[in-house]
Amino acid sequence: MTRIAGLAGNRGRNLLHIADLAPGGAELAVVLTTDADAPALDAAEERGIPTEVVELGGDENRADHERRVLDALDDYDFDLVCLDGYMRILSDAFLDSAPTTLNVHPSLLPSFPGTDAWGDALDAGVSVTGCTVHVVTDATDDAGEVVESEVDAGPVVTQEPVPVYEGDDRDSLKQRVLYEGEFKAYPRAVKWFAEGRAEVDLDAGAVRIEGDEDGTFPVRRVETGDRAADLRYGENPHQDAALYADATCEEASVVDAPQRNDGAKGMGYNNYNDADAALNLVKEFDRPAAAVIKHTNPAGCATAETLADAYDRALATDAKSAFGGIVALNRECDRATAEQIIDSFKEVVVAPGYTDEALDALFEKDNLRVLETGALDDRTEATTEKDLVGGTLVQERDLQAPTREDLEVVTDREPTDDQYESLLFAWQTIKHVKSNAILFATGTETVGVGAGQVSRVDAVEIAKMKAEKDAEGKTAEGAVMASDAFFPFPDAIEAAAEAGIEAVVQPGGSVNDDDVIEAANERDMAMVFTGTRCFRHD
Repeated sequence: MTRIAGLAGNRGRNLLHIADLAPGGAELAVVLTTDADAPALDAAEERGIPTEVVELGGDENRADHERRVLDALDDYDFDLVCLDGYMRILSDAFLDSAPTTLNVHPSLLPSFPGTDAWGDALDAGVSVTGCTVHVVTDATDDAGEVVESEVDAGPVVTQEPVPVYEGDDRDSLKQRVLYEGEFKAYPRAVKWFAEGRAEVDLDAGAVRIEGDEDGTFPVRRVETGDRAADLRYGENPHQDAALYADATCEEASVVDAPQRNDGAKGMGYNNYNDADAALNLVKEFDRPAAAVIKHTNPAGCATAETLADAYDRALATDAKSAFGGIVALNRECDRATAEQIIDSFKEVVVAPGYTDEALDALFEKDNLRVLETGALDDRTEATTEKDLVGGTLVQERDLQAPTREDLEVVTDREPTDDQYESLLFAWQTIKHVKSNAILFATGTETVGVGAGQVSRVDAVEIAKMKAEKDAEGKTAEGAVMASDAFFPFPDAIEAAAEAGIEAVVQPGGSVNDDDVIEAANERDMAMVFTGTRCFRHD
């Protein structure tokens, strides 16, 4: 366990925050101040942390005072020293005898060193400041006098950016830097040292953190975003919302897609969320593809020789649910497709481009938002994110695209060539259906979608019901079924067979795979395993 000697100047809020969090299991062994009235002492004692006071002598030089500090700390075991507003420049008289000593400074060093970093940042008119955790190094000369250029010049451990807002004064900025910057960065640095992941190289003036160069998921992750739009509201009218853009994204996205009809209503939170889901689905396919999305789930998806046919087949899967939905296309929208889109109420259409005739048709609908992304080139974004209260989940995108050769036939019957094509289409589409997910397909078009159920067999029943009641000119008879995860029991296969399903694609991997395969064989169904699942929980 790493034990810390904390040197505070006044309230010691960073030290107390570290004591409360115990990052990496670290704990405070002692809190020392130079002022017997420092509030940090009472706060430390309330937490059961020992305290020491080493006041400054009137004519005492720096080195002598530092030796007295070391004497006061001599009875404590500690592996790390953390400064918090300790208003004394330390020299080698202390640093040579103490373990690694860290300090948190309220600016993004090397900008604004010194005692009034907040005021200096405001005077400079910067839009971003922050804080820096750094290793403390000697900033004095041989006579013990402070060398200003060496103050706050030790190797940087970590930094945290903090915005400067219009109307900020020194006090408001100071509070934001503390709570949004220092309270994040200091525990983070302590945790690395406590876990033995930090290596200080004073000769090179650097601190290396194990895992810092781990590619997609580095140990340190600092990102910023620029507000691209104020939205009318969030998921619900009582929630405010805004859209932030990543200027480094090169992939076609709804975030950067201009709205071609300026007079229509602006995009809302749900519009962006659904349009992003729809666009990501049609990016899966090389052939002309169309998708209709409702609440981020596909109401229908299809590929065809023409875009108009693809849209017609996607809509026919569940035209009832498509009412008020989002349309995505992976080709330039022509007039024939546009006229079909406006035949029923839609909120948004997003496509790489539009012919003039298509725009004329689409603009007939006053409140249909028309987004143009530009060419749908390579999918360059490697990860997706989901913000949580208190953190962010980051994962690789699910870009799996199995081929026929990747599928393992596990039943007596092998799929036909047409079924293989349909199974692969169904797999690429079901990746975009919320789990638990079941999807029926014929050819390269959806027939029924069962989305977001807590029971997999219920998802089958919903896909079956949708195919029977809501699909126009389609049937589950002779169709294929995709499941985003394995079947825990044969009941889903039995229900699918009753609907007329003849081939199934699923990951496999259940302890009951043999029972599921036997159920498929008994019903003369073909089944293939992908070996990977494709849950979608967002």
